[in-house]
Amino acid sequence: METTMDVQTAVVRNPGEGERLWFTTNLTLIKARAADTDGEFGLIESVAPPGASPPLHVHSHEDETFLILEGELTVVCGEETYTAGPGAMAFLPRGVPHTFRVDGELPARFLTLITPGGMEDFFAKVGRPAEGPGLPPAAPPDIEALTRWSEEFGMRIVGPPLPPA
Repeated sequence: METTMDVQTAVVRNPGEGERLWFTTNLTLIKARAADTDGEFGLIESVAPPGASPPLHVHSHEDETFLILEGELTVVCGEETYTAGPGAMAFLPRGVPHTFRVDGELPARFLTLITPGGMEDFFAKVGRPAEGPGLPPAAPPDIEALTRWSEEFGMRIVGPPLPPA
């Protein structure tokens, strides 16, 4: 079966361009939304501080692929734990519990390819417009909003974040 896309124009976002959000502890740039790619994918760029780790969670609708640009992540997917540094790729399939933690003393910068697209809207719902170029001020995440919107987007939180390294 052949599929065709309705999108008839290129989408180009230069370095630093995209919808800039403060999402929990991270600076997140939405580089491409599902609407830009006929639903094929969403793409976000994140800068996360040392120690940042989302709760262990499961996606029911989408896969995530991380491409680490700077820094180092410990990635947990199912029962396996991996170390991923600059240039590494980590594919995290839907239906499998996963999380990560930023290791080292510097922030990590990475791309997340979300397939199919749509989950990038979760970041916009839970995050807020970035008020500056850097990371958000340190503050505890709004767990209630995170949980509510996770469920809305077909994601379940199944465990805590990874402990500090």
